[in-house]
Amino acid sequence: MRTRLALLLLAAAACTRKEAPKADTTAVVAPAPAPAGPQAIVTVLYKWPKDTAAFEKYYPTHLKIVGDRKQEIGFTRAELTKFTSSLDGKKPEFYRQAELYFPSMDAARTGMGTAGFKAVGDDFKNFVAPDGLIGMVAEETGDASDAPCPALVTVIYNTPKDATAFEAYYPTHLDIVKQHAAEIAFTRADLTRFTSNLDGSAPAKYRQAELCFDSMDALKAGTATAGFKAVGDDFKNFVTGGLIGMIGTQQ
Repeated sequence: MRTRLALLLLAAAACTRKEAPKADTTAVVAPAPAPAGPQAIVTVLYKWPKDTAAFEKYYPTHLKIVGDRKQEIGFTRAELTKFTSSLDGKKPEFYRQAELYFPSMDAARTGMGTAGFKAVGDDFKNFVAPDGLIGMVAEETGDASDAPCPALVTVIYNTPKDATAFEAYYPTHLDIVKQHAAEIAFTRADLTRFTSNLDGSAPAKYRQAELCFDSMDALKAGTATAGFKAVGDDFKNFVTGGLIGMIGTQQ
């Protein structure tokens, strides 16, 4: 669970970890395993289907296939988001998002190599058009948290023109988020960096940031604040590849 301070920071590139207890020198013990590293997330962004009713009718069948293979694939939890609007109230760019969380990148790679993961991928043809989704692998660059996220703001950054310049400025942006966190009143913040598409090619998107709220009413209140506007006004200082801002609910 994130501490309140970690939630406000949104993003430290690497989180501080507690030291493992010292070994008992009176007995021979195996050395403690090395830290596994940050969580990894397999992310699927669904584009808008031609027939949303048909998609929703089949989607529970797909989710059952995922659930039945959970142990084999090795993910620890799944988070399912349905986007309701863009930040400016228009139709959102994407329809849904599914995220499978793994304890490490190695665990994600192992899981993606299983027959179970292949079965999940093979099922897409039954309800998704050939070009109807974007599948990527991400690493979490902030603290891990499994706190509930009933309503959320999702910002997906496209690949910047200069990734080095983006990363150099990004901590400043996160400081602005920190300064206005109490006013915006989000309850959880996730920050991830996409490392590849599912096929190993360069990722279609660059980063993702999610702010969670206790309810849609809380989200609407938070996004109407001067603090949230200040966060949005700062995008012009470092976002050179564009971004997608959406509001959604988790199910």
